[in-house]
Amino acid sequence: MVSSRKQWLLWALVLLLAAGSGLFLYRSGFFAACTSPEALRAYISRSAPYSHLSFFLLQFLSVVLAPIPSNITAAAGGMLFGVWPAFLLTFSAIIAGSLLVFWLARLLGQDFADRVVSRRLSEKYQDVIRSKASVFLVLAFLFPYFPDDVLCILAGLTELPFRRFLVIVLLARPWGLLFACGLGGASFACPPWILVLAGLAGAVCFVLGLKYADRAEAAVLARLRRRPKP
Repeated sequence: MVSSRKQWLLWALVLLLAAGSGLFLYRSGFFAACTSPEALRAYISRSAPYSHLSFFLLQFLSVVLAPIPSNITAAAGGMLFGVWPAFLLTFSAIIAGSLLVFWLARLLGQDFADRVVSRRLSEKYQDVIRSKASVFLVLAFLFPYFPDDVLCILAGLTELPFRRFLVIVLLARPWGLLFACGLGGASFACPPWILVLAGLAGAVCFVLGLKYADRAEAAVLARLRRRPKP
């Protein structure tokens, strides 16, 4: 934790960032453009010749302010810039935003989390993320339907080391973003039944991972520690 004076300074910076960013997004028509990826694409294209920078900032703010899921803006970026440019911009912005909110939660503590995370979500995820942070984050980042940005904040309240969190984010977060950019860029298309089956399979893997993670980890460690007989 930081000193009281530095904590107040951090709070002031956070509030200024949130208020200024929210006002900018509102006055620029961002929230009105959130109705569809096509509307977001038109919104981003209006910022030319700084469209790439504008898209990066929007993705970064989507983590810090979380007005909409990052996958929606990623799909819009795929339509506007193509799959790989949109993915690289999205991934770098999401990583930066994830590390920032994790760091702020680590420095400002529970008070920060209480102000930006709803009590319902905090109560739903806080216990499991404290007891199985690494496994839970990997599974939640890999599969859809989980509030990734909220989990980054809650992870900052745990004992999870910053370097391990960074590795988890780098390895687990890109795949859903790449999928969204691919859909937006029309690189591939999936019929609805495949998406449903993928979601069900992800849910099953998620539950099994939470239930048997400790046993699997203990088995792997025991096997690694076992020395071969001479």
